[in-house]
Amino acid sequence: MHVKRFKVPLYVIATILFGLKTYIVYRVLFNIELDNAMQELILFINPFISAFLVFSISVWFKKKTRQMKYLRYTALIGSFIIFANLVFYRSFTDFITVPQLFQGGNAADLGSSILNLIKPYDILLFADAAIIWWLGSKREEQMAVHYLRRSKVFALVLSLMLLAGNFFLAEMERPQLFTKAFDREYLVKNIGLFNYHIYDTIVHSKVKTQRVFADGNEIPEIKHYMEEHIRSNTKSDLFGIAKDKNIIFISAESLQSFVINNEVNGQEITPFLNELVEDEDTYYFENFYHQTEQGKTSDSEFLIENSLYPLSRGAVFFTHGQNEYNGLPELLQQADYYSAVFHANGKSFWNRDQMYDSLKYDYFYGVEAYEVTKENSVGWGLKDKPYFEQSMKYLQSLEQPFYTKFITLTNHFPFELDEKDRSIEPYDSNSNTLNNYFPTVRYMDEAIELFFEQLKQANLYDNSIIIIMGDHYGISANHNRAMSRYLEKDEITPFDHVQLQKVPFFVHIPGHGKGKVMDKIAGQIDVKPTIMHMVGLDTSNDIYFGNDLFHDDRKGFIALRNGDFISDDYIYTSSICYDRRTGEPLEQNIEDTNGETPVENACTPIAEKVETELEYSDQIIYGDLFRFIDFNDTP
Repeated sequence: MHVKRFKVPLYVIATILFGLKTYIVYRVLFNIELDNAMQELILFINPFISAFLVFSISVWFKKKTRQMKYLRYTALIGSFIIFANLVFYRSFTDFITVPQLFQGGNAADLGSSILNLIKPYDILLFADAAIIWWLGSKREEQMAVHYLRRSKVFALVLSLMLLAGNFFLAEMERPQLFTKAFDREYLVKNIGLFNYHIYDTIVHSKVKTQRVFADGNEIPEIKHYMEEHIRSNTKSDLFGIAKDKNIIFISAESLQSFVINNEVNGQEITPFLNELVEDEDTYYFENFYHQTEQGKTSDSEFLIENSLYPLSRGAVFFTHGQNEYNGLPELLQQADYYSAVFHANGKSFWNRDQMYDSLKYDYFYGVEAYEVTKENSVGWGLKDKPYFEQSMKYLQSLEQPFYTKFITLTNHFPFELDEKDRSIEPYDSNSNTLNNYFPTVRYMDEAIELFFEQLKQANLYDNSIIIIMGDHYGISANHNRAMSRYLEKDEITPFDHVQLQKVPFFVHIPGHGKGKVMDKIAGQIDVKPTIMHMVGLDTSNDIYFGNDLFHDDRKGFIALRNGDFISDDYIYTSSICYDRRTGEPLEQNIEDTNGETPVENACTPIAEKVETELEYSDQIIYGDLFRFIDFNDTP
């Protein structure tokens, strides 16, 4: 008797292979934190559910050839999506968003940075796609199956039911996941990488319509929040101290605070900056945090110029460079300041040419203003020492007072430096990124010291206020193992990770004599109002979310773009409320007045303000709300 052999459809094989591969990538190559068994279960099932949903569409193709072709190309495209996210994740510990796909022009400038992020074993990510391709092309007759209509409907219904079950479990594990989706890692580990990309596409389509339907009615509510929680009617002791003085702002690439007053291989990492910390003319903020997201350096620029938060997806410089802003360069024009940016990179990178025009900068000295050779460049371009040296002739020619921003390059991933430029040797750990970070930080420290000397020789030093700020982190969470070794810790906890988001912030006022180390909680959102008050400008008609750093009447917290925050008493991250002084997790809930029902944890009141500020800032950017305001009107 002839027994009919049972065929395993190729879409089922593809689901198993692709789902298994994706799960392995989640657990081995992505640094996804799992807190309990439910999260582990959701992380395990979501790649198979996503794969089944996509591959089962093949059953609707009547022709075997089209059926097989769909499966082959879908597996290949899916593998490439995982690969692209992995390369991106290795640099930013984050996942790609739709706006960043439109920033692909930046890739041409990344050069060796991308090559350093690609590993030889990444080819294995395409192994399942190769198997599916071979089976779909060489074994088409054996793999293809003719499906009855009820089988097609069954496959569709089953895939949708599995997806609904996944979403149900995700919502149970993380309530309001889709309405408060500040953290992309939570989305990926709860609904899967591919469903995350679909969600991100929907969100992107939604926000693109916000400008069309915005009418300015949102502004009074935002202003009311500012008056209640942010604005102060009194002036700090340093109000007007910068009047008629030049303001020189140095954006120090990837500089984190853990290197300040620290050593590697028995040598100081930043000897000059260490001296500045103790200088009587310098205010050093030891609890100053970067607040950037996917736009990194461009996000830090956006923060300091506008005192608005960057977007959670993409870079504002790219997605909303054409908006109306009330930025620092434009406001300083009221005090007759000339403004310029010095950066030895292309004008189109991060869409700076358009964004600087929107911010009303008077001039941008880009890469074409510099003499860049093979000998004086490394990594991303012109080395910091020749960069500052070549900038001096332009700086001396500017009409005073001026507001200038210098953006350094050398201390940029992958932290390359010629042997002859090294003053200290690399660290010795399992992370080449961390190892090479220290020599490039030292080189930047030396370059800034030389720049101070050049300012003195050019007779610009005494009449200038020099501000130095780390723009964002340099060492991502992917290097926690090496970082824990350097910091002599057993591990880098979520609390430690937030503390590593501190970046140096110096305000150097030659001849001032009253400088000191400031321990107040501060962030990049505070830079614009601080500079405005130092210049003596009226801020009563402006909209911003930071405070004057020299004022005691402050809101008392710094919000990170993912919804985490640092306050005077607490640090909130990974859904855990920590005591900021001890680093110990606090009780999850506090009791109500009757001592019965737990109503909130200690961080909840601040978390609500953080959410409000982020939403208001997003409304301003997505709706281009400043186009409805005449900031020249008296309040």
